[in-house]
Amino acid sequence: MKYLLIFFSAFLLVACKKDKQTVTNSSAKESLNIVQDSAKTDTLSGKILVENFPFPKEIKECSCYFAKNKADFEAEKYIYADDAGKTAYMKLDGKKLSMNLISSSDMESDEELSKEIESDDYKISVKGKKIKGEEALLFKGTLTIEKPDGTVVTMPIYGECGC
Repeated sequence: MKYLLIFFSAFLLVACKKDKQTVTNSSAKESLNIVQDSAKTDTLSGKILVENFPFPKEIKECSCYFAKNKADFEAEKYIYADDAGKTAYMKLDGKKLSMNLISSSDMESDEELSKEIESDDYKISVKGKKIKGEEALLFKGTLTIEKPDGTVVTMPIYGECGC
């Protein structure tokens, strides 16, 4: 009987320690699952993933390029670029896209910037106001992305247009 009591006590002690370890491990796993890549989290909004990308090699001369804010712009974390004429570039939902510009305001004469872009999967609108004009014109505004399923994401942009 004495041995049975000792065995039972030892069994409960080991079982309690295992439960405690399991809880600790599951808590650690949960906290690991919560931590995400800051680059993706920073640009994730709604159901459309807008990612940073390097300046497109396809753009040779005049261009407009924007980031989410001044700090990202200075760090060259662009979310939009175009060749100031025909083609716009973005990285959306994990895919680097080249899309046709439908309309674009003349960046030299206007105080406001307006661009419309469409593809099969997205309709994009860029609107901005000139905040500084030297060799390149600085703009601050908004970027709106719509999907055919009705998902709409609007985010601030900061960037420049120039040749």
